[in-house]
Amino acid sequence: MDLNRGGHQCPLCSGYFVADYHIDQNRSYLNCSTCSLVFVPSDQQLSPADEKAVYDQHQNTPDDSGYRKFLSRLTAPISERVKPQSRGLDFGCGPGPTLSVMMEEQGHQMALYDIYYADYPQALEQQYDFITSTEVVEHLANPRQELEKLWALIRPGGYLGLMTKLVKDRHSFTNWHYKNDPTHISFFSVATFNYLAELWNANIEFIGADVIILRK
Repeated sequence: MDLNRGGHQCPLCSGYFVADYHIDQNRSYLNCSTCSLVFVPSDQQLSPADEKAVYDQHQNTPDDSGYRKFLSRLTAPISERVKPQSRGLDFGCGPGPTLSVMMEEQGHQMALYDIYYADYPQALEQQYDFITSTEVVEHLANPRQELEKLWALIRPGGYLGLMTKLVKDRHSFTNWHYKNDPTHISFFSVATFNYLAELWNANIEFIGADVIILRK
């Protein structure tokens, strides 16, 4: 691998120990040796308008039982851990908020935030018992900035519940469908989340193939 050929800086740990990881017909992918994040260089990322155009094609709603089942992989373990009538934030709720509905059905109070569909800055100025973010972190151009912001909103003893597919190794990455979505630009692994857990002095759990829960 050519070490940091373009002088790129990792958007998660700000490190410069970055190497080529993979390249395909559409983009190149870099890997940070400090935190293990795999990321797409900023000059190869979509514009906000083009990114939103992709999201506008999503058809997820609370009436979709399949989508509810998908989200339950995160809502179920979060519900098991938080107290009754807790206050939560669904960060990156998308055009058809559903996880928030599912948690409200269980008696929790939910706030929403999405840069395109629920741009309520006041939601990022409050404290929460838990924050959920499903299929969001892979879209973040500045994951350290966004995740630190969320972590600061969580009360002591609270939870950050994330859902994202995890990088396994370079060989698997080559044929990984997840990287082919043009809006996916930050790819986490177990090592990446362990880096964050150590940074935040957080307890971390990996549940199934794509659910990560950190406790403050």
